[in-house]
Amino acid sequence: MKMELSTLKPRLSFWQLWNMSFGFFGIQFGFALQNANTSRIFSTLGASPDDLPLFWLAAPVTGLLVQPVIGYLSDNTWHPYWGRRRPFFFLGAIFASIALFMMPNSTSLWMAVAVLWMMDAAINVSMEPFRAFVGDKLDTSQQTAGFAMQTFFIGCGAVVASLLPTIFSDYFAVSNVPVDGMIPDTVRYSFYIGALVYLLSVMWTVFTAKEAPPEDLAQFRAERKASGGLGNAITEILGGFAKMPKTMVQLALVQFFTWIALFAMWIYTGTAVADNVWGTTDAQSAGYQDAGNWVGIMFGVYNGVSALAAFILPVFARATSRKFVHTTCLAIGGLSLASIFLITDKYTLIYPMIGVGIAWASILTMPYAILAGALPAKRMGYFMGLFNFFVVIPQIVSGLLLGWVTTQFFGGHTVKTLMLGGACMVLAGILTLFVTDKAPAAK
Repeated sequence: MKMELSTLKPRLSFWQLWNMSFGFFGIQFGFALQNANTSRIFSTLGASPDDLPLFWLAAPVTGLLVQPVIGYLSDNTWHPYWGRRRPFFFLGAIFASIALFMMPNSTSLWMAVAVLWMMDAAINVSMEPFRAFVGDKLDTSQQTAGFAMQTFFIGCGAVVASLLPTIFSDYFAVSNVPVDGMIPDTVRYSFYIGALVYLLSVMWTVFTAKEAPPEDLAQFRAERKASGGLGNAITEILGGFAKMPKTMVQLALVQFFTWIALFAMWIYTGTAVADNVWGTTDAQSAGYQDAGNWVGIMFGVYNGVSALAAFILPVFARATSRKFVHTTCLAIGGLSLASIFLITDKYTLIYPMIGVGIAWASILTMPYAILAGALPAKRMGYFMGLFNFFVVIPQIVSGLLLGWVTTQFFGGHTVKTLMLGGACMVLAGILTLFVTDKAPAAK
């Protein structure tokens, strides 16, 4: 295949970077609601802490199936008005918004799990091409800035979304207590707002950001037709594993341990804080739901820090290297996550979230900036989708093993699972030192 975008990539202005990245505000709004509230919803509907990782498997398995396929399809798409990536932004936003509306109205545990499958699939459809969008539109010298702008919107969207249940309960006197085993109104209203924000934010990018057509459109169409067919598509998708650049293979190990840590944090922070600080594991109690709101504040803090750090990290990367910055940030984040084990005061829990936020900013920026410079432009979407295998595979491993590890080795105390996650993040930082980064430094 020789499907290339134009090699002429003019330097984009601040507002052009803003418009092409703004959709991530809505995407992360949806993800933040999912990350901060899914375990709470599952627990309220009757799930035990030991089973939470298994129910969470819906999310990474969906990503494993959807991301490389969407990446491949978007590489091989061109519409005279919609372009290459924007059709996927549009369709994903529609279905993600529907799923966000449905999630807090789940009447049973299995309905919630099914809706999580739908929601995560739809979010992946709109999210995955955004990573390739940066590679499509930006010269190498601007790619770190492009990913940093995405990280800024990821942080901003997640802050607002994470705080919504607390805002509803503390400022609008909305009930935060489950009635007859159903989801509290604070969570339901937060998801309704999330559905609207997701749709409007992604549509902003769809209608304000333009895409350059393939350099030779006739050749593009001819090659797409020649390589058409489901069989060829599957062959190409699976064949990409053997063609991964060396840098991508090295980053895969870094991502593996990084995302084990993140998955542990998203699954277990709620139960860990409820147990360690509020002294309860009863999901129907007011204390447990209060802990859920406080976890939203904690997650809002780390996402807020990441939004601020997004524009600082490229400066440090120019002064040192992207590898050094990523190693340092992961070490800070890992030690911060592990320190939650020592904390029994809810206000003190804010401090480790600052460290986690620094790590999160780097996780969303540096690996993708390093990788983008090592990928062929004509397969940017596919390889970015394939790279996300190494985001979802550790989540699947975590889903299958973390519950067993928590029960067998930690006596059911999920705060100790957060310590394990912190150790994994520190290990990921060490492994970053062995990654080859041949791309020019960001400017």
